[in-house]
Amino acid sequence: MSTLLVSVDDLAAHPEWRIFDCRHDLSDTDYGPRAYAKEHIPGAFHLHLDRDMSGATNGRNGRHPLPSIEDFAARMSACGVGDDTQVVAYDNEGGIFAARLWWLLRWLGHDKVALLNGGLPGWRRSKRGLDNTVPTVAPASFTPRPRIDLTMATEPIVAALDTDALLLIDARSEERFAGQNETLDPVAGHIPGAINRFYFDNLDDSGCYFKPADELRAELVELLGSRDPTTVVQQCGSGVTACHNLLAMELAGLPGSKLYPGSWSEWCSDPARPVAAGSA
Repeated sequence: MSTLLVSVDDLAAHPEWRIFDCRHDLSDTDYGPRAYAKEHIPGAFHLHLDRDMSGATNGRNGRHPLPSIEDFAARMSACGVGDDTQVVAYDNEGGIFAARLWWLLRWLGHDKVALLNGGLPGWRRSKRGLDNTVPTVAPASFTPRPRIDLTMATEPIVAALDTDALLLIDARSEERFAGQNETLDPVAGHIPGAINRFYFDNLDDSGCYFKPADELRAELVELLGSRDPTTVVQQCGSGVTACHNLLAMELAGLPGSKLYPGSWSEWCSDPARPVAAGSA
């Protein structure tokens, strides 16, 4: 099983799958654990964006740097994720935090990971039950196999400025991309040459489910034009919502783009790096 999205019915039919609740709030970082403790999909563990799915910050590596491979692998092992375990991630926010887990596992060579399409709202709509029990499972052996080809560092992006070697796609809202209403980072604007694809555009009108693959493909092909997806670098504010665009590209049959993990929050930490503003 390596489907990118699974349905509520799929998940309910497979109690052996390992489920992770990835709910989070950037302005209230204790929201996820509180919400999980109150109720969650039966069998789910909680992963915290800052503590489990990110590493230590140093003021130069962005707000959500990649976690230590050793620490993340140990967390997966403790939660019973082995090399053949099917993982399903969900959240309450259209999949933006669940997509981070999806990408992290694929980055470490574990392709048996999918998002619950519709997340917790979809589970609720289907009238499925919730509980507040923390599952107990036997530890497993998770073997990380890092894929360095899935990431892009700052230096190659700087070197590619003013060329057409790379296309940066910024997943932030149009306002933040344009340098307006910036509330998370100390500098407003975007990386010169980047274009904008708000992650929310990957979802249907309800903001709950991903658009059909053919609809995503039509929109993304129009965005990319004739560009090869392997020359695309996905970024956002801190390397989280960019994973939503990465997943959308995979769903659309346009694989191969990379993640800039530090994203805008790393880029703007150095005042020597250029900054652009406006919608283009």
